[in-house]
Amino acid sequence: MARRRRIYEGKAKVLYEGPEPGTLIQYFKDDTTAFNNEKRAVLDGKGVLNNRISEYIMTRLNELGVPTHFIRRLNMREQLVHEVEIIPIEVVVRNVAAGSLSKRLGLEEGSSLPRSIVEFYYKNDALGDPMVSEEHITAFGWASTQDLDDMIALALRVNDFLSGLFLGIGIRLVDFKLEFGRLYENDMMRIVLADEISPDSCRLWDIETGEKLDKDRFRRDLGGVTEAYQEVARRLGLMPGEGQSASAT
Repeated sequence: MARRRRIYEGKAKVLYEGPEPGTLIQYFKDDTTAFNNEKRAVLDGKGVLNNRISEYIMTRLNELGVPTHFIRRLNMREQLVHEVEIIPIEVVVRNVAAGSLSKRLGLEEGSSLPRSIVEFYYKNDALGDPMVSEEHITAFGWASTQDLDDMIALALRVNDFLSGLFLGIGIRLVDFKLEFGRLYENDMMRIVLADEISPDSCRLWDIETGEKLDKDRFRRDLGGVTEAYQEVARRLGLMPGEGQSASAT
């Protein structure tokens, strides 16, 4: 079997050259990191769970008309995706005070926000992914004003969908991170959702107990990280023979 050409390796995923022009294979690793890679571990099976959860969510978003880079899942750890030009901005949507927002503004963790808040962070590990404004983004040419308008509109649509999806299975969507890319098709370019949506990129709390079902379990040494991800997959109906089917939500 020919060795695949590796295009890019990040903290949690590897991108390989795809079988057709304009495609890539996205491989989900078990590696887990926090605090800009200062804390690291390998959690058996985490990549498999994230692949399955992200596949389900991306498929649903595609069906709703939210454009994504996702084409299809290939196996337990890999997805076929469109090759896109990644915009170096992380878009964070916050519904509840938590994490860095609570620290920055002195807000009690868990308190509801007046409305959903969209924040931007420059993707640069060496700088610690600093928070930036729309002025920074357009001034330095990371994205145009139109790109930003598209990204915000898509992020809020994703927030509406995810909030309802998780509410239906007893989970509170606290906040989440998105990445976007430019997909070029012939002479056309459009902004699409890229990367993944999983408990690695979302804060998910049990509505009844407040139990954390996301990567904060790793950040805060709470233990049971893989089990928490399994619980999210179970509630979404993605673990065979278990849980409530998300199609009922």
